[in-house]
Amino acid sequence: MSIKHKWQERKNNNRNYCETMLNLKKAYKRFIIWRLRHIGDHTFLLMLSVIVGLLSGFAAVLLKTLVHVTNLSLLHIHIPTVLGGNLLILLYPAIGIILTILFVKHIVKGQIGHGLPSVLLSLSRNNGILPARNMYSSLVASTLTVAFGGSVGLEAPIASTGSAIGSNIGRFFRLDTHGVKLLLGCGAAGAIAGIFKAPIAGVLFVIEVFMFDLTATSVLPLMLSAVSASTVAYFLMGNDLQFAFHVVGTSGLSQIPFYIVLGIFCAAVSIYFLRTTDAVENWFARRKSQISRVLCGIIGLGILIFLFPPLFGEGYAFLTELLNGSDDMLFEHSLLSPLRDNTWVVIAYLLILILMKAVATATTIGCGGVGGTFGPSLIIGGMAGYFFAMLSNHLGLPEQSTANFALVGMAAVMTGVMHAPFMAIFLIAEITGGYDLMAPLLIASSVTYLCVSPFEKHSIYARKLAEEGNLMTHDKDTSAWQLMNMRKLIETNFVVVRDGDKLRDLVEAIKYSKRNIFPVLTDNDKLIGVILLDDVRHIIFQPELYDTLEVTDLTHPLSEGDIVRISDPPVEVVNKFQIGNRYNLIVIDDEGYYMGFLSRANTFSAYRRFVSSVSEE
Repeated sequence: MSIKHKWQERKNNNRNYCETMLNLKKAYKRFIIWRLRHIGDHTFLLMLSVIVGLLSGFAAVLLKTLVHVTNLSLLHIHIPTVLGGNLLILLYPAIGIILTILFVKHIVKGQIGHGLPSVLLSLSRNNGILPARNMYSSLVASTLTVAFGGSVGLEAPIASTGSAIGSNIGRFFRLDTHGVKLLLGCGAAGAIAGIFKAPIAGVLFVIEVFMFDLTATSVLPLMLSAVSASTVAYFLMGNDLQFAFHVVGTSGLSQIPFYIVLGIFCAAVSIYFLRTTDAVENWFARRKSQISRVLCGIIGLGILIFLFPPLFGEGYAFLTELLNGSDDMLFEHSLLSPLRDNTWVVIAYLLILILMKAVATATTIGCGGVGGTFGPSLIIGGMAGYFFAMLSNHLGLPEQSTANFALVGMAAVMTGVMHAPFMAIFLIAEITGGYDLMAPLLIASSVTYLCVSPFEKHSIYARKLAEEGNLMTHDKDTSAWQLMNMRKLIETNFVVVRDGDKLRDLVEAIKYSKRNIFPVLTDNDKLIGVILLDDVRHIIFQPELYDTLEVTDLTHPLSEGDIVRISDPPVEVVNKFQIGNRYNLIVIDDEGYYMGFLSRANTFSAYRRFVSSVSEE
């Protein structure tokens, strides 16, 4: 084919492509107009919530299946060492993390992290808008990480994926901010409901973790999405529950003290998990070299998983074995396998796994892997409950069901880590197929929540956002002050005078100023003080003083109550307005350089507008 023919063919292809895109745009616009005329907003939102639930449920099943099949395939290949164990377990996590890093760097070209904090930030600061790439980035990256043994969970990545699906569908169909946020929540509810086949837990997850208000307009879309996702999961994966067994011996009053003590123990485990994951991730963050972070992470993680094989991947398989009364899987491919018949060794091994799971999870994330802490908190809780019951039984105390205590421990630790007691309680009830454990779940989770709250005010997903003042909570009044952008309220139309200027310069400034306050600055814009028009009104008509008085002689003295720093929390700014009854506050940066003024009237007007914009009703 000649060059001329090739050029003509390419031209025709481009023309056809442009015509196709133009026709699609016209069809899209016609549909939007038709929808607005014939389908009400609420009805359309309900329809979209079902679609979001179906897509989120399918994504959850796809992720779970890919990881499960890959895990089984990899663990089927076994190369033992002289002392026992599986040599390949040293290598698998490294392969997964390197593949994840390459995917994030060259395909995503951005950060993924835990996923859920970015969703919370989007709800607080960005009207629920999430990038389209989030619909696949967490899904693929977490598959690579967990399938090759990364010791993290899939729940947070799939919830992030579902949230992105909901957000982008809402934007595609041009919903308002409230609709986009609600569909984002529907996506997260569907993802959790799909991965666990637990629709109630999916809805409660959004209400407690995403801090959605439970209103008449929100509950039905969330429920429809969760049920749709669960239906997809049942259709594709069958009727089997995550942990299916018969619950026994739960109603005796004599057991209440044991569940109370279990709640206290799980509170300690929760605080340990929160503090340890934070410390380990911060340690990795301080490593400036990415190569150093990756090498430290994959070596450390490989050694941990080689020594303690239950740390490989999510860990649900061995947890299921524990719930069914068998601890044999704990020692599969383990160097400690010869000691598996010693009860004290089993108890000690469980305690070590509880401690090391937190380290392995944070190491996986810190060195570049992608995954969440939802699953690890569930696994640690199960081990904590099993450990507690086994220790109690071995010490000769009244016999307790290790499986029941493992289940209650799962809910309690999730409550402590995620600050979501109702979600944790109903999740355990739904994934076990019954509510026989409701009383013990309520007791232990309540005790854990009460014990953790004084030490950790926010969940593992929200704590850093809260420290940065970027967290929307159920308390809309407090949230409004925390989330308002004070930088946008700074007024800069004040005429400044400089150190060394005379009264003549001040009079000239007064001539052109529309304000009655004049900041006095050094030559490099550091604040010295202010001059109030009322303070100099009596001398500005005395020309003989124009060249003798300097502005620094007229400067009004300032106190800390007159000044705010740009890094100060907005709540502190409001307190200065209210306590000092001031109408204006001077804004400086952290080094003392002048930036402008905040006025009381503008700040409170912005507050009223912000509260109105974030209201769901």
